[in-house]
Amino acid sequence: MSAYSELSAHFTRTAALGNGIGILQWDSDTMMPKGAAETRAESLALLRVLHHGMVTDPRIGDWLAGASGEDLGPWEQANVREIERQYTVQTALPADLVDAASRASSKCEMAWRKARAEADFPALLPYLEEVLRLQREMGQAKGEKLGLSTYDALLNDYEPGGRSARIDALFDDLAQFLPAFTEQVLEVQSRRPATPPLSGPFAVEAQRALGVEMMRTVGFDFDRGRLDVSTHPFCGGADNDVRITTRYDEANFSKALMGVLHETGHALYEQGRPRDYIFQPVGQARSMSVHESQSLLMEMQACRSREFLTFAAPRMRAAFNGAGPAWEAEALWRSYTRVERGFIRVDADEVTYPAHVILRYRLEKALIGDEMKLSDLPGAWAEGMKTLLGVVPPDDRLGCLQDIHWPSGGWGYFPTYTLGAMTAAQLFDAACKADPSILPGIARGDFAPLLAWLRTNVHSQGSLLETDALLTRATGRPLDASVFKAHLVRRYGGEMEQHQAA
Repeated sequence: MSAYSELSAHFTRTAALGNGIGILQWDSDTMMPKGAAETRAESLALLRVLHHGMVTDPRIGDWLAGASGEDLGPWEQANVREIERQYTVQTALPADLVDAASRASSKCEMAWRKARAEADFPALLPYLEEVLRLQREMGQAKGEKLGLSTYDALLNDYEPGGRSARIDALFDDLAQFLPAFTEQVLEVQSRRPATPPLSGPFAVEAQRALGVEMMRTVGFDFDRGRLDVSTHPFCGGADNDVRITTRYDEANFSKALMGVLHETGHALYEQGRPRDYIFQPVGQARSMSVHESQSLLMEMQACRSREFLTFAAPRMRAAFNGAGPAWEAEALWRSYTRVERGFIRVDADEVTYPAHVILRYRLEKALIGDEMKLSDLPGAWAEGMKTLLGVVPPDDRLGCLQDIHWPSGGWGYFPTYTLGAMTAAQLFDAACKADPSILPGIARGDFAPLLAWLRTNVHSQGSLLETDALLTRATGRPLDASVFKAHLVRRYGGEMEQHQAA
């Protein structure tokens, strides 16, 4: 076998093990009985060590050297690039550190579930301190190998090539724009007719049925995926077996519905990845900002549009036997685009959501950099919420305990959410300009034109291109925050002038 063939076969086996880990993790978050937590943690820790051993196999270095001299096509060349990137990062980590981090995260996740329910941050603190210590060690080890700061080394896992210096500039710009813009949007809303409330309760069974119908509408393939329930909605699973979850509230069906559509955007990306390279690094999603762009494009750009709600309104009425003006498409649009300050990130509207992310990004960067104590997190969180959003959470359940990311070891992940929102706006803008049938199609419940554009320009590209190159090829320019701000002004600004987004 050629050196490249050896690499390809090895990473096909690695992907098979990763798929097993993915399904076990999904089960841990959805259906596993509490009494199995310790056993499952042991199993996952061992499998992750084995997986780490496979991606750091010493033979990979020799195969990479051999493949560099072979006549490879563009996809194979890109695959070698991605394997080398992964190999360089993973060989920086000793196996015992990977094992310790996995065990600490599993324990912390279980402690987080209890602490969140009881709004008890002190109960979580010792577990989270251990996770933070190990994440800092991992970031330092990777940073030394890559020539990066500790935080940038962790960020690089989710956003290859991403740097905090660029994010600082983007987020500082948004942090200056958003508070005043939010005030203006609230003023515009106050002059509109009151939106009539939708009266529940909304049965969970009916919510699930509506969610499944909308998943089919936008293009989800139920032969290669499923919908379940979890404490924190997510998209996971395995190649060709994409698992998404939501959580239901009988007083408000829109939370679960929009959550389902959000996670379906992630799932469509996973289901659209290049089939010929699905088990290879080059066939994986480009970055988390691109992945998040797919969920936000579907939820925010497409499914909170007037066009989509024109299509969805009669189906919502039928699902819950609704009647009256509250169920009209225009009233639903006002409801689905309503802006209000709140405590919970996953429930936030499109305008205030970036402020939630900016807060988490600044806090995690300070914690990783040892610039603040973890015990000071609740107070720093409350102060940041007050500055960026004008609200202060009444307890830690609605504050620093609301997300699973840090307990599960996801440090360096948060900025990709808002990078994804900016990318989503730019991609949707380009798609609609390239194919004028997209918006009229959405109004009829026909997402085929939009999905076809995404399949061609994003999903099927896998990791063939670097993030900036992918976006430039799809939209004609690299990431440009002005497109996102202009979108917010158009949708939420009412009579405000476009120049306010400049």
